Amino acid sequence: MRLLTKKPAATKRRAAPRRRIQPRWVKPLAKTGFVLALLGGLAGGGWYLWSSDTIPEAAMELRANALELTRKAGLTVADVLVEGRGRTDAGLLLAVLDVNRGDALLGIDVEAARERLESINWVRSAVIERRLPHTLYVRIEERQPMALWQRDDKLVLVDAEGVVILRDDIAAFGHLPVLVGDEAPKEAPALLAVLETAPDLRARVRAATLVGERRWNLLFDNGIDVRLPEEDPAGAWTRLAALEREHKVLAKDVVAIDLRFADRLVVRVAPETAKRLRNPGKNT
Repeated sequence: MRLLTKKPAATKRRAAPRRRIQPRWVKPLAKTGFVLALLGGLAGGGWYLWSSDTIPEAAMELRANALELTRKAGLTVADVLVEGRGRTDAGLLLAVLDVNRGDALLGIDVEAARERLESINWVRSAVIERRLPHTLYVRIEERQPMALWQRDDKLVLVDAEGVVILRDDIAAFGHLPVLVGDEAPKEAPALLAVLETAPDLRARVRAATLVGERRWNLLFDNGIDVRLPEEDPAGAWTRLAALEREHKVLAKDVVAIDLRFADRLVVRVAPETAKRLRNPGKNT
């Protein structure tokens, strides 16, 4: 690929105007334009002629000849410029595009190529443009990993739309939370938005289980299970953040914190701690 640099114009005495030189491909392209216009006329006003078997064949031949003219005029693929690619494999992207150097640029079916690109697991959307005379421009928007979804006893990588991105080789995404529940990916964006209001606490959440398709249980990095309510989970999360900030509740010897009741806090402690609390005078 070439890097084209526009140099600043030097301050010189104004010269006599020169005749503008057209690119070499412009004049042959004028002939090609006539042929393409003829094709458009066949498709528009002369539709009734297509009842003859010879007309489609003639039109296809005419189109092929027109594309050959554009190719001879220099309108061929020399570069594929891709923007937005991060995780999408470059080799796979080019293979799916199915474009070769020297192909007629105007002969590329950009809509079909776009659909093929959007079938790639990492590609959420794609835009393809022909940029005369030699470049096929591709801009893709990649899917953003949201979480690992436990499905059929296996973890898969999903995005915020619940679309499965990867089924294998997910070790690099082990830092993402694990979602459990059939509808968990669909409901997770709202939950994660709530959790982000307390980022330090959010970073300690290892898994989220959707219970009864209505509310969430959170598993923290130290094994503590936190139960959020169906109504106002954001308020309960803010309450937990305050408890952690002021009392370090997650550092206590507890196994579960139930936030489903707005007027009280229910805490379940470890069996050894419960036994010690029942018998404070005995050394266990």
